[in-house]
Amino acid sequence: MSFAAKFTLLFVVFVDMLGQGLVFPILNGLIMDTGSPMLARDTSEAARHFDYGLIIGVFFLCWFFGAPYVSKLSDVIGRRNAILICLFGALGGYALSILALYLNSFALLIVGRAITGLTAGNQPIAQAAMIDASSDDEDRNRNMGYIITGISFGLVGGPIIGGFLSDPAFAGSIASVKLPFLACFALVGVAIILVLAAFRDKHDRQADRPPFVFRPAEIVELLWQIRKYPKVMRLTAVFVLFQFANMSFYIFVDNYLSSRFGYGTLGGSMVMLTIGVALAFSSTFLVVPAQKRFSKEAILTVTFVVWAVSAAAFLASPVAILTFIPVFCFYFVFGIAYPTFLGLYSASVDDSEQGWVMGVAIAVFTLDAGVVSLLGGDLIGLDLDLPFYGVIAVSIAALAVMFLAWNKPDIKALTRRSGG
Repeated sequence: MSFAAKFTLLFVVFVDMLGQGLVFPILNGLIMDTGSPMLARDTSEAARHFDYGLIIGVFFLCWFFGAPYVSKLSDVIGRRNAILICLFGALGGYALSILALYLNSFALLIVGRAITGLTAGNQPIAQAAMIDASSDDEDRNRNMGYIITGISFGLVGGPIIGGFLSDPAFAGSIASVKLPFLACFALVGVAIILVLAAFRDKHDRQADRPPFVFRPAEIVELLWQIRKYPKVMRLTAVFVLFQFANMSFYIFVDNYLSSRFGYGTLGGSMVMLTIGVALAFSSTFLVVPAQKRFSKEAILTVTFVVWAVSAAAFLASPVAILTFIPVFCFYFVFGIAYPTFLGLYSASVDDSEQGWVMGVAIAVFTLDAGVVSLLGGDLIGLDLDLPFYGVIAVSIAALAVMFLAWNKPDIKALTRRSGG
């Protein structure tokens, strides 16, 4: 795969994740700020927490239904065509979201986020394309690290764009909550041009691909196929808990800081920036060295321990600035653990099923995120600390499940050090 093609894939993932790093702080401000016209001024704080969880949950649940199908579809119609479907969907979703901001329509904003979620499948497709271009296990793990680098730069870029373009102190009189969405709309357009001009892969050159047939039931069937793959099932038993803990922290960190310490959009953006920096450094430089020195099971064990300690330290922080330390630690280890998990998924199936298994990984992530968003919105309305106590409990449970479910020779073979 050429440098231009790899750059294009990373840019696509960057744009995909840009929306999350940008949108979360802005949505938090739109919904939690009593001065925002998006909701009635007399809306209670508990109702605002629920609405925040609802709009985040709708996005992730739509992503859950769309991502596995689009990922599998990429094995049939080609990576390039599937990526273009996702990008044009993102373009439409951003357009509706921008219109919703002009009209102050919460319902239209939900529709825009739903459309964006349904077509937010570029990450697993890019992962599968990178795997297609990998020469061996080490190269595959390195390429998975590059994907996480693209994700982390998106998480870094989103807060910068969202925080600066929406704050009059930086953008002056043109600053508004609409401007970051307009910037993302333009960047999606750039991504479409790059894909059309620079990206090709072997799936796009196959002449004997079966014709495309839309079958909505295939979304469920794709996930139901897990039962035929014992290794994938055992990996998924832990991955469900891994992503549940991750998303419980990620989705509500900004909401928590806003409610407890009065953070605004810019403050929330700085939290997302911290997450992105932690991810960028560890995923870019430490994935392969860590996997050569430690078994993958050891890497994940350390991750769950660090997560439990970080969540406890986050809750115990007496001032806002100290919360940035556990946030950084949480996502520093995540930057190593997530590509490690993706490598395990990839190694558990053959080359013809890479699109499917990456779709499974994203489906687990998005389903967890949707459930966490909807349940967590109610929980955080009752007590700000509850989602983070959940992180501690789920991290401990994941350790137990990992040691029980992975105590098999076939899983042990997958989780050994990359160097041995």
